[in-house]
Amino acid sequence: MKTRYIILPLLAFLCLQAPRAQEPKLDFDFFGEKIQLPALSVIGTAENNLISPGAITDFVNHLNLQDHGALIKSLLELKEKYQLDNWLYYQLIRKTAGTISPKSANYARYTLYKWFLLTRSGFDATIKISDEKILFYIRTDDQVYNIPAYYKDGRQYVCLNYHDYGNHIDFNTEAFSEMNLPLPDNRQAFSYRITKLPEFKTAVYEEKDIQFNYYQNDYHFTIKLNPAVKTIFANYPVLDYASYFNIPLSQETYRSLIPLLKKNTSGMSVKGGVDYLMRFTRYAFMFKPDAENFGAEKRLSPEQTLLYGESDCEDRAALFFFLVREIYNLPMIVLAYPQHVTIAIKFEKPIGKSILYNGEKYSVCDPTPQKEDLALGQLLPSLAKTGFEVVYAYQPNR
Repeated sequence: MKTRYIILPLLAFLCLQAPRAQEPKLDFDFFGEKIQLPALSVIGTAENNLISPGAITDFVNHLNLQDHGALIKSLLELKEKYQLDNWLYYQLIRKTAGTISPKSANYARYTLYKWFLLTRSGFDATIKISDEKILFYIRTDDQVYNIPAYYKDGRQYVCLNYHDYGNHIDFNTEAFSEMNLPLPDNRQAFSYRITKLPEFKTAVYEEKDIQFNYYQNDYHFTIKLNPAVKTIFANYPVLDYASYFNIPLSQETYRSLIPLLKKNTSGMSVKGGVDYLMRFTRYAFMFKPDAENFGAEKRLSPEQTLLYGESDCEDRAALFFFLVREIYNLPMIVLAYPQHVTIAIKFEKPIGKSILYNGEKYSVCDPTPQKEDLALGQLLPSLAKTGFEVVYAYQPNR
């Protein structure tokens, strides 16, 4: 009897001291950061059998039964920690969903995980299906072009995964219906605006040599660029000009370029410095239309224009705008002609034939190479009698 009373407390002690099995984790790389998140169980079989109302409803009901609170909490904490704008947070959601259920193994299931994680993070998203396809829509108040959208209750929903179908679906011959799936309350609109790029680790940057000639003087630059920026914007849609022109450079790229340009223009007048920046943007990169470069319209952010060896007038306008704003912070307007986009700047005294906008005179400064070498204040002769639209106006004090 004594032996039994001694053994039982000993067994209890050993049970308390035994190491607990580690909870499963999701591990992946997110633009150089090692991410570890609480796991979710994979639901469903490996077959791509979720393109039906019943199968999708059952799948989502099973997902709701899981304890997903810890995962959503961790994702939102990472959003806050790294100050991720909505588009960057969506890239984190994509990585998470792909780690739970690889895209190549079951596309429908992967898409539903993205929808689930995004809606449980507080965003308003919907699912539409046809007999063979599943489309994932997000509510946004932004102006978004070149991707499918629909309106419901006066709100705009745009498609997040149209690119997975080659950016081509014939909606006239293929009918889609919206799934009525359970959603949390207090859902918010998604914004595509990017105010901050990730703080990439220095080691992942690559050096790029850039050169151009400025009035018989050769200038050579070695700047640091991160190829991951191409990944971030791979499926980024065409937005309004204000959204694109205000996308910042990543920190290391900024540090490698802006101080150098400030140094090179430090002894110049404002007009001379702007002329230098205009010609740098004009001649340091090859010109190529989007149709030839990407097969479709694509607006590049300033850093993408630095990354790609070739770009068009819209891309150069965005880079030139960014450089002038950072170094001189002058009032600017973006002029959109039927086949051309350029910049006009408000100097203390206008140069050449000025553009009158809101009672102020702006001088055209074209950062795109033309057949003739345009100076400050010169507009392409072919555009002299062509109408234009001011698609974005920048005022430093706003």
